[in-house]
Amino acid sequence: MNGETNGVEPIVIHWFRRDLRLEDNTALSMALSSGRPVLPVFIFDTRIIEELQAEDARISFIYKQLEKVHRQLTALETSLHVYKGKPLEVWKDLLASFEIQAVYANKDYEPYAIQRDKELAALLKARGIPFHQFKDQVIYEENEIVKKDGKPYTVFTPYKRRWLEKYDWPKPLQDTGEGGGSFLKISREFPKLEALGFRLSALQVPPYDLSVLSHYARLRDIPAADATSHLSPHLRFGTVSIRKIILELRAGDEIFLSELIWREFFMQILYHFPKVVQQNFNPKYNGIQWRIDEEDFRRWSEGTTGYPMVDAGMRQLNASGTMHNRVRMITASFLCKHLLIDWRMGEAYFAGKLLDYELSSNNGNWQWAAGTGCDAAPYFRVFNPMTQMKKFDPDEKYVRRWIPEYGTADYPGPMVDHSFARNRALESYRKGIEDYLPEG
Repeated sequence: MNGETNGVEPIVIHWFRRDLRLEDNTALSMALSSGRPVLPVFIFDTRIIEELQAEDARISFIYKQLEKVHRQLTALETSLHVYKGKPLEVWKDLLASFEIQAVYANKDYEPYAIQRDKELAALLKARGIPFHQFKDQVIYEENEIVKKDGKPYTVFTPYKRRWLEKYDWPKPLQDTGEGGGSFLKISREFPKLEALGFRLSALQVPPYDLSVLSHYARLRDIPAADATSHLSPHLRFGTVSIRKIILELRAGDEIFLSELIWREFFMQILYHFPKVVQQNFNPKYNGIQWRIDEEDFRRWSEGTTGYPMVDAGMRQLNASGTMHNRVRMITASFLCKHLLIDWRMGEAYFAGKLLDYELSSNNGNWQWAAGTGCDAAPYFRVFNPMTQMKKFDPDEKYVRRWIPEYGTADYPGPMVDHSFARNRALESYRKGIEDYLPEG
């Protein structure tokens, strides 16, 4: 069968979203065990991609991974069907083109994705077609790690403790074998990236590397050491399963595991408290009067604040789409506390740049830095960027790598005095809390 036809052969569809792999893929495994031929589908959602630059590195990464999946499927005498459009419209076309018996997908927990999936479920239900969704991108999803009263945790440490208590280490949580099923024998040409409205980015997402875990605990806060795994974009887009990663961890990797648990903690916070996308998690900070200063924001975003650790981090982000985690905290704290600029502006800037951008983690970490989130750093904790540099980049290797003019007359002095900025932030936060009027 070549191309798409109004064939009468009953099939099921696996919809790839944040699971761009054939291996250890829960929904795909279930689709293959359904007894029906499986048609694999991916949709470039125009409601998401229309806001991106033509050379967005994340689109290039997704495209290359889809190309890999397509090659693997071609060897199995099938094709990955790639579409571009609004998901519901694409699904209406699919329903007109194929005799679909069921749709399989792995769950997505972000507010937009939840609404999108509700709309598809309603469309399918009206036609008597089941929509099967499965847990795949997390070990524990939104309602599996909760307090005794069934309410979600809003503090990380007890959440982590319960997570570890529940996990039967190191037993695999599930068998995701292919189930002996088969794909629909169909040929479809894989689209050119340009046909989707994009061009290949010069930025590359590096492969993840767990060998760094042997010295992760010792070097994780030293940005010049580059002792990071580069795993986060791979988990974000599902080029590897979280189960595979956790089962590869060994004794002594507890700090790294803790970072993976933070990821799930922020996911369940976003699920249970979707207001955090645009609002402070803790409403008592709603009274803060943030400064609106486009010039200050520009200097922060370009990395010309005169604080080397902040500037190196922002330049690394702008040039590579990545930033060391310790430096993310320093740059975020500087924007919110030293410049007193709304965390939402910084969160949006990071969202447009980070290769590993994930709404829940980005939002959670920005609100942590601003002091407005759940389990946040206290508002009176204001990082001193110079002290942070002396502690975590004592040889200045990191700042010199990203700031070639550092130490010369071309490098600016600090745009704001640390003591002045700290006192201004403390006073603004105190006044904001005093001025806050609870609703009702």
